[in-house]
Order: sequence, then structure tokens, then C-alpha cells
Amino acid sequence: MNTKIVHSESPVLLVGGGRCADAALTKALSDTKCAVAADGGAAELLARGHMPDSVIGDMDSLSTELQARLAPGVLQHIAEQDSTDFDKCLRHIEAPLVLAHGFLGARVDHQLAVFNVLVRRADRRCVLVGEDDIVLLCPPKLQLNLPKGLRFSLFPMTNLRGTSLGLRWPIDGIDFSPNTRIGTSNEVSGPVALEMEAPGMLLILPPEALDPVLDGLQSAPLTWPARAE
Repeated sequence: MNTKIVHSESPVLLVGGGRCADAALTKALSDTKCAVAADGGAAELLARGHMPDSVIGDMDSLSTELQARLAPGVLQHIAEQDSTDFDKCLRHIEAPLVLAHGFLGARVDHQLAVFNVLVRRADRRCVLVGEDDIVLLCPPKLQLNLPKGLRFSLFPMTNLRGTSLGLRWPIDGIDFSPNTRIGTSNEVSGPVALEMEAPGMLLILPPEALDPVLDGLQSAPLTWPARAE
């Protein structure tokens, strides 16, 4: 049974209740056709004069006053408390890519919960966009055209291996693990090519890498399989 709330053949903008990079969010609003809010993220969209296409969550962070301003049919209340609002949104959006603003740069526990969802929903392509970083789960293969010297960090959320081209310190043959070997503070040395043997590697880059990352994802046909529910 298809339980998706939002269906889009183009990228979807998802806005959370955390800090948003103003210029990046403005650009995303003009570049995407569908804007979804995770609970309190609706306040950010309404403040910008933009009516969300859908608001998904348990609604514990969105005032009744703001709920009353939403157009009919926009509010999608999911009452269960076993998952975060970010998870509720990601699992109910059917789209080739989700651009998620307002999920980085605030509480560390919230960010860790978001990273956990990226790994558990590995079949959903999602890029987190913040003021200081962008974060995504590495697909099976990814090629990126990035400037030399750019900060390039890899953080494993599970035990895995991968291969690389175009990094100052190649990752080939390294057994990555969140409690032993990680790959932060690497550096771009040329055109980058990554391959991962399994889902679980987070790629963390500065915000100026967003457009090259989107180009690279568009050219990366392989995706991770959906997990068994």
C-alpha cells in the first residue's frame, strides 16, 4: 500500500524548525516546485509569505494560531511518538531528491537523530543544507567536480569500506567504523569519485559544494535498496 503524502517528479524542499541559511533557503524556494514543512518549519515558510504544500509531523511545535493559517488539506497530523518529524516527512515523501533546510546547526541531539534517519532511510536521497555545512548519505557511487583544497569529510555511521579518487588521503583499504576509524578533515585534490560497499557513510562538505553535489547526484543512477519495514 502506498502511504506517501507528497508525490513529486522533481526535487522537494523540506523545511524544519531549526536555523536556516537565508540565501540558500531563498534560492531553494525559487528552484523547487514543492515545499514541505516538518511541524514547526511551517513558521519559517509562512513568515516568508509562502504557503507550504504540506505540513507533516506530530504538531507539538506548531502553534494553533499558525495551524489556523494553513490552507485546507495542508496539515498532515501524524500522532505517533516513535519517530522524529524528520523521519515522518522523509518516509512520506516520494521524490527524486529532498533538500532539507532547518535541520543542522542547532541542538546536537537533534542533528544526531537526523543523521540516524539518513542511514535508516538510505533509499531516500536527501541533502541537509545548513549555514556551515551540507550533509548527505553517500550513494553507492558518486562523482563530484569540486575545487582543489576544499574540505571533504567522511563520517561512518556503521562499519564499512569504500574507495576514492581525487582526495588528498585516499580511503581505499580502510576499515571505517564510528568508534575507531573515521575520515574527517580530508581535502579535495582533483575530480572526486567515491564508491561505498554499503549504506552508512555521511559526506560533510562546506555549503559552496551544494551545486556540484546536486549535479553529482543527478548523474548517479544507483541508489541503496529500501529497508524492510
